[in-house]
Amino acid sequence: MIQDDRYDDRLHLEELEVFACVGVPDEERAAPQRLTFNITIWPADHAPELKDEIARTVDYAAVCAETKHFVQARSDRLIETLADALVAHLLDRFAIQRITIELRKFVLPEVKFVSVTVTRLRSASARQARDRPSE
Repeated sequence: MIQDDRYDDRLHLEELEVFACVGVPDEERAAPQRLTFNITIWPADHAPELKDEIARTVDYAAVCAETKHFVQARSDRLIETLADALVAHLLDRFAIQRITIELRKFVLPEVKFVSVTVTRLRSASARQARDRPSE
């Protein structure tokens, strides 16, 4: 991984739609509702390191599939809880150094949507473990 402040490479997924159960009242969690996710990923490897090889980058189709699977398997009361858990899960699952997720919920008739935005960085110890050669 190149440690260079000149790089700010990122992937962005806009409005990934997922139907899931989330909400404070039991009635709101009784049936899946529409959520959208805007996900920005700063991959662990920068563009010059990829050498145009897909296996070296973050597979954004896999990120979409993993997000849908993870979110649909949960039933959280708070969108903050769901967003935080998803960020931790994706950081653990993919070679990501930083991630921002905006989760939008369309629950109030008088507003377009309610959202929460969560940004997390991979810990230094996790980066070191990832970069350490396998034995």
